[in-house]
Amino acid sequence: MKAAVLTGIGKFSMIDVPPPKMVHDTDVLVRIKQVGVCGSDVHYYQSGRIGTQIIRFPFIVGHEAAGVVEAVGERVSRVRRGDRIAIDPAFSCGSCDQCLAGRENTCRNLLFLGNPGQLPGCLCEYVVLNERSCYPIPDTMTFDQATLSEPLAVAVYAVKRAQISPDAYVAILGAGPIGLSVLHVLRAKHPGTIYITDKIEARLAYARQLQPHWCGNPDQMNVVEEITRLQPLLLDAAFECSGKPDALAQAISLLKPGGTLVIVGIPEEDDISLPVHELRRKEITILNIRRQAHCTQPALDLLARGEVRVDDMGTHHLPLEETGAAFELVAGYRDGVIKAMIEL
Repeated sequence: MKAAVLTGIGKFSMIDVPPPKMVHDTDVLVRIKQVGVCGSDVHYYQSGRIGTQIIRFPFIVGHEAAGVVEAVGERVSRVRRGDRIAIDPAFSCGSCDQCLAGRENTCRNLLFLGNPGQLPGCLCEYVVLNERSCYPIPDTMTFDQATLSEPLAVAVYAVKRAQISPDAYVAILGAGPIGLSVLHVLRAKHPGTIYITDKIEARLAYARQLQPHWCGNPDQMNVVEEITRLQPLLLDAAFECSGKPDALAQAISLLKPGGTLVIVGIPEEDDISLPVHELRRKEITILNIRRQAHCTQPALDLLARGEVRVDDMGTHHLPLEETGAAFELVAGYRDGVIKAMIEL
């Protein structure tokens, strides 16, 4: 089968690789129709690593995906041949202490698509999944929507864990796919006051369509001063979705005493300094978000009911053969890209 394989830093090659084999009676063979380029994929593309997760080339990345069921194992009951599905890229063991505590996202034996040392990704024609990773979608749902349900599930999980009140004052720092997904979920669930920042005007333009209270570009103004002027008592929660150290510092400055810092973005750096005395004096709660748990179906339900409309986030569509161009587009934040979609 054809695959777009990461063969080195900043280099993809189109390669014929052996098709995956169904081994277990709970396996599902899926023909991939669409893959979204995630920021974590770009980390692997640019540096070959995220923290201690280091790629051994060649490797297939990509975990935001949707497809069609081609075959099922004997014990599969969740899906049938021909079903259109969204994919949960994580497969947890179900039996470790973390899984038994409902924390499948921190499973001791977690396998994740496109993750070094775990499972190859979806930038290829076929993948084999456990049926638990397969979520049937209605005929009215597009593959764009099904693919974007993966970052939307992360946002659903982040908002759920933050436990903010419906009338909370909230900031979102970073209006990329994850930050905009958080904005979508907050708009659907919490009609409070939302401030959002980003350095790319096209992303702020998209955010304005969802009618936050305020949008601002930290390259053009002091966003902390501006938001503080509008909200002198500061904010209840801040979702840091860019992975940038300066955004983390801004988030902490924007939080009122007793506020919650929700870290969703993935930094490029291994170590980041935080203003510990400000954190201590304000008694800030730091909440780290590791992917998501039990939120794929809730995200799909939001999409199916029309409560969240993410279609326009898929700004660019390229074929598998142009995977390298898609990654360059996203890595360089070019042409107003929000989410690049690779179609098979």
